[in-house]
Amino acid sequence: MTHHLAPDQQLELYYWMRLTRAFDESMIAYWKQGKGIGGTFSQRGHEAISVSAAYALEPDDVIAPMHRDLGAYLLRGLSPRRIFANLLGREAGVSRGRDANLHGMGDLERNIIGFVSHLPHSLPVAVGAAMSFTYRKEPRVALTFTGDGASSTGLFHESLNLAAVQRAPIVVIVENNQYAYSTPLAQQTAVPDIAERASGYGMPGVMLDGNDVEAVYAGVREAVDRARAGDGPTLIEAKTMRMLGHAVHDGAEYVPAELLAAWEEKDPIRRYTRLLLERDVADAQELAEIDRRCEVEMLDAIEWAEQMPLPQADTVTERVYAA
Repeated sequence: MTHHLAPDQQLELYYWMRLTRAFDESMIAYWKQGKGIGGTFSQRGHEAISVSAAYALEPDDVIAPMHRDLGAYLLRGLSPRRIFANLLGREAGVSRGRDANLHGMGDLERNIIGFVSHLPHSLPVAVGAAMSFTYRKEPRVALTFTGDGASSTGLFHESLNLAAVQRAPIVVIVENNQYAYSTPLAQQTAVPDIAERASGYGMPGVMLDGNDVEAVYAGVREAVDRARAGDGPTLIEAKTMRMLGHAVHDGAEYVPAELLAAWEEKDPIRRYTRLLLERDVADAQELAEIDRRCEVEMLDAIEWAEQMPLPQADTVTERVYAA
């Protein structure tokens, strides 16, 4: 099935990727100045995956992003203001200062399941949500992300096996960014294409160019449509590259410079910029105006977040759950 994107939709994808990149660059610069709280994780290289996957869903569908899926949080309605306030541990942040990070940043009113820090622990939660849709006969889909390293864990296999047996309406995207922290893929699995594992569970496995926003959108949309029709789960492997270290403290000296240079040539935003210009969807000035809009939004978000108060000490146990 072909999912045609109209020119205005193509520009929407461009905007969301650009906003994600603008947020990421502002965030990294802010932390390198020593102004941030705790660690933070760069999205660079992942923009096409998180944006197009979220774009392929309906508002009633559930999404469980992880720490490199900022575009999904933004597209689903979390504003740059609220997210940056969260990173600064402010009361106005998504977690109200309980977690100065992208971790735990959920909003059930927007059908966003908060990220469970250890990978792939969001996966069984998303499978459970998908199974609940089946029980209630609701035409809804769950989508979640995990990493290449997490694909070697027992919980990954258990969750996919259960999803397949139950024909759960879920789409699982493995963001294969070549490194699980500092461990390259070849050192943790002998299977070069993670999507090949899908046949062992009895579900389709799809490999996508994770730096091609329209290819990811088409692949995810097809999997979402399949799940909604009652045909069960799909495992998608989106191949990309983590262009910076695991977190802001990690210089990623272990990554070969030539590998980063090769992937830099495939930068998802630069590729889409060229494509939109070639198609005459927009001219350089129109795209530059979108870029400026994103920069203004980020300046506003940072200024607003800095002015927000920290949470009151006597509220520390509110909305916090422990066994």
